[in-house]
Amino acid sequence: MYKRRDFIKGTVIAGLGITLLPEMVFAKMPVFDYKSLRPALADRRFISKAVEKEIVEVSKKIKDKELAWLFSNCFPNTLDTTVFTTVKDNKPDTYIITGDIDAMWLRDSSAQVWPYLPLMKNDTELEKMIAGVINRHAYYVLIDPYANAFFNDNERKGHNDETLMKPGVHERKWEVDSLCYVIRLAYGYWKQNADKSCFDSTWLKAMKEIVATFKNQQRKSNNGSYNFKRVTNRPTDTAAGGGAGAPVNPIGLIASVFRPSDDGTVFPFLIPSNYFAVVSLRQLAEIVEKQFQDETFSSECLQLANEVENALKEYAVINHKKAGEILAYEIDGFGGCYLIDDSNIPSLLSLPYLGAINVNTPLYKNTRKFLLTPGNHPYYAEGKVAKGITGPHVGRDMIWPMSIIMRGITSNDEMEIKECIEMLKKSHGGTGFMHEAFYKDDATKFTRKWFAWANTLFGEFIIKLADERPHLLS
Repeated sequence: MYKRRDFIKGTVIAGLGITLLPEMVFAKMPVFDYKSLRPALADRRFISKAVEKEIVEVSKKIKDKELAWLFSNCFPNTLDTTVFTTVKDNKPDTYIITGDIDAMWLRDSSAQVWPYLPLMKNDTELEKMIAGVINRHAYYVLIDPYANAFFNDNERKGHNDETLMKPGVHERKWEVDSLCYVIRLAYGYWKQNADKSCFDSTWLKAMKEIVATFKNQQRKSNNGSYNFKRVTNRPTDTAAGGGAGAPVNPIGLIASVFRPSDDGTVFPFLIPSNYFAVVSLRQLAEIVEKQFQDETFSSECLQLANEVENALKEYAVINHKKAGEILAYEIDGFGGCYLIDDSNIPSLLSLPYLGAINVNTPLYKNTRKFLLTPGNHPYYAEGKVAKGITGPHVGRDMIWPMSIIMRGITSNDEMEIKECIEMLKKSHGGTGFMHEAFYKDDATKFTRKWFAWANTLFGEFIIKLADERPHLLS
């Protein structure tokens, strides 16, 4: 996500081929003493006994001191620094910032707490905190399902954009994945047999709003009800097509005017987000049928999921002359396609992680090989520090740790997983934390010093290895 911060003025570095954006941070490599970089106990926003126990248990399995240090700094970062809890209408209510921006993204907040779900069974306070996130998500969706980020109160005003900006909305970039993440967290929580009180009439109303919004953005008879314009010198920060995004042929997919990176789409049928929507709609159908016994709405969810899935099968697969059958990143339904991947999740690389595709299917394997082969598309870079997916958000040579993490999570090749671990160790630029992106040849040139989602995702990766492949940590 592009978060403008005033660390330095934008500068062109001669010979590097990159422009340093205002949010880039520089750090000198220290001599590591591996002291904890977590806030003092009294300064932590939320303390979970189950998470603290998990840190201790997992760290015992990590023999590499630097890797153990990174894990212990990163995994609790969301709880340590971004969580604000209260009670509203006799229900838990949780506001979670992304890190360096005091606003709550639907996507980020869901992903930030996701790895803590299995630990709720041993920590009722943790369970209440995550229930509070679910309650807050429902509240926000009912304010505006097209908004991607919100403030903690309705008095604050967000961006001065040409769109229907309501009180409390920080940014109104329509992104399909934002609503998918709302469902994903609720479903993950529900499957843990946690307290079900958050699944009330308000939550159900919000879910019906989500499905209605998805249908609206299938754009079967018109452009739908969303429009967005921003005065900016960054073309990706506004919407094409007079504010509605580029034209689409109504083939059953859901249009997404912006990507999970908060950049505008080239073609609005964003394939990873539509795959995510299929999974989310089926998860929602299961909750609705079993929790609310609402067979009508459950059937509506399933019908929409099937329609989107059938459209993906018919239109999303491209026959590449070198790579064979692969998935496009974006399409318009007229035959136009964009063959790249972006680093934010959902991405094509992340589809198995989201439960959208089997990692061993030939289609995914072909797509993965295409995405991770130099020279196939503009947003893959190899440098002195690492190699991986980049993106237009902060530049072609700026590799995202999230993409390296996702490469490791979705790999069955232990040599590749070990390589991902080593690249992540080199990526923190001496700070002890993950970042949004770093320059391929020098990790001390990075964006976003405080990006909680990347930190928590790194912790999730390490825990997965500790559970499934502990020998790779020893």
